[in-house]
Amino acid sequence: MKKETVLFATVALIVGLLVGILVTKGGKNSTPTAQAPAAAPAAGMQQNITLLEGMVASQPENRNAWVQLGNAYFDTNQPMKSIEAYDKALAINADDPNVLTDQGVMFRAVGWYDRAVENFSKAYELSPNHLQSLFNLGIVYRYDLQDFAKAKEAWEIYLSLNPSGPQAGQVRRDMAFLDSHPPLPEGMENPVPAKP
Repeated sequence: MKKETVLFATVALIVGLLVGILVTKGGKNSTPTAQAPAAAPAAGMQQNITLLEGMVASQPENRNAWVQLGNAYFDTNQPMKSIEAYDKALAINADDPNVLTDQGVMFRAVGWYDRAVENFSKAYELSPNHLQSLFNLGIVYRYDLQDFAKAKEAWEIYLSLNPSGPQAGQVRRDMAFLDSHPPLPEGMENPVPAKP
């Protein structure tokens, strides 16, 4: 065997093991325990990023490696790098609602709310049962753009598809808040309370 083949197989095995460990521990949806030291996961994640960066440098058409790199940047709170990696993956296949949604979350993190809405909307169009895109669409409309009507619209669809899921309770609480706090008419601003 050539040295390059052995090296590639070794790198692929290590990346596979690291990704497997991350997936079995819950990936980005898990919350760290209070006892877990922060340095060890960060060091492992940085090694994973370095391996993935090397992989995409040598294999720029490796869509899965771009997605995994985007996820690693996502998990380490590097939104611009994550956006760029997801762009590369989407250039290879633009019809992935999960990548669109993850990139939308990163757009929101940097304050690009319109682009986040575009991504979440496209993800929902591609997969009308894609709950996370609907949930996130409501979040951006409600909290960032203050468009309560559109937030409710997204969340009503979400609840029709998932009336008892883990985020359904939060959606119901947010919708109840919106119902009890209607938006002010256009042109009116929230009054500033007078100082005593």
